[in-house]
Amino acid sequence: MRERDGAPVPTGALFQVARSALASVDRLSYAGVVLVMGLMATIVAVQVFVRYALGSSIDSADELARLFFVWAMFLAIPHGVRHGVHVGIEALVALLPAGKRLLLYRLNSALAAALMALVFVAVLPVMVGKWSERMPTLEITAAVYYIAVLIAAGHGCLHLLLQAWGGPSTWETSDPTPEGAASGGRPA
Repeated sequence: MRERDGAPVPTGALFQVARSALASVDRLSYAGVVLVMGLMATIVAVQVFVRYALGSSIDSADELARLFFVWAMFLAIPHGVRHGVHVGIEALVALLPAGKRLLLYRLNSALAAALMALVFVAVLPVMVGKWSERMPTLEITAAVYYIAVLIAAGHGCLHLLLQAWGGPSTWETSDPTPEGAASGGRPA
């Protein structure tokens, strides 16, 4: 198989193991997104019913819905990285020859991975600092928001490193994840 810009996609055993391991993480993350989105919709629907039908309220409903929303968004970020669906401007890049586009793609992926690693490292002390704080209506740590950021940064960093290694066609072969099966393994 050839990359979009003419270079071969890595087919070595180590690359395939890394790609397969990351696909497994993707499946777990994808299930997490579905779960927290379902929980968010459920808590909001129950809160509406309790408020309008029973004239009462669930104290923690707003906080839970916000928590589930934050987790859903941060768990979904690496899936956007994988499929290249985050906003990008390619006006000048499109004018470059294929080899330079490939080099720029890999360099950009490596630099973005470094930034994700920096976010991961920067969030750790913040999360530890928030660990003793409790959420207002729930008896859980306020650091739970930062755990989602930590997971997104780590997972996103892994995707960017794999893309720096494999290039833009990293995921364009058979793909076992749910979103890959729907797209035939190609980015949307």
